[in-house]
Amino acid sequence: MLSLFLQDGAQDAVDLEPVVEEKTLSVLELVMDGGLGGQIIIGILFILLFVAVYIYFERLFAIKAATAVDGNFMHQIKDNVASGNIQAAKVLCAQQNTPVSRLTEKGISRIGSPLEDINTAIENAGRLEVYKLEKNVSILATIAGAAPMIGFLGTVIGMVLAFHQLATSSGQAEMGALAEGIYTAMTTTVAGLIVGIIAYMGYNHLVVRTDKVVHQMEATAVDFLDLLNEPA
Repeated sequence: MLSLFLQDGAQDAVDLEPVVEEKTLSVLELVMDGGLGGQIIIGILFILLFVAVYIYFERLFAIKAATAVDGNFMHQIKDNVASGNIQAAKVLCAQQNTPVSRLTEKGISRIGSPLEDINTAIENAGRLEVYKLEKNVSILATIAGAAPMIGFLGTVIGMVLAFHQLATSSGQAEMGALAEGIYTAMTTTVAGLIVGIIAYMGYNHLVVRTDKVVHQMEATAVDFLDLLNEPA
């Protein structure tokens, strides 16, 4: 009888234990429950993300097109220059329409001038081509640095509001409501870090791709000057 009583008591204790319901939270709920300030900051971060993705793909396609150079381009230029057919060399450069071809065309147009003048003209044209390739890329760097700070600003605002609620309630604020306000405020930092990481990775990838084009232009300029230095 005693063991049966103990078993019944244990069963009653188990029945009396509160059932803990697992609470799930979606990203949409975090955004919508973040208050007007949090929603505005999340909206700004989404706009920055859209701008970063657009600039990345636009520059990526532009850089990819800039690297599409025919492998026989310099050989054809060499043959035309060696034979004195300067006009054919210019036409070939115009058909390619790449940074390498435009640098070569600039050098061809200066044939007959001192090599120092030709080199200077090619360098100036190269700076202009690099500027074109890096167009709007600096915006990615700005977004990479600004997005986490904007997200952190939203978190600080949320924390200030949460502690203000605690202060105005004379310490009687429910901890559940206070904790909910804090983790909701933290979502802006998460969003800012995500946008910043995406922009940072995109920026560095574009820098690497741009450097490859710059090295390609430098190699072409050297080949062209070597062509002019060859004995007739």
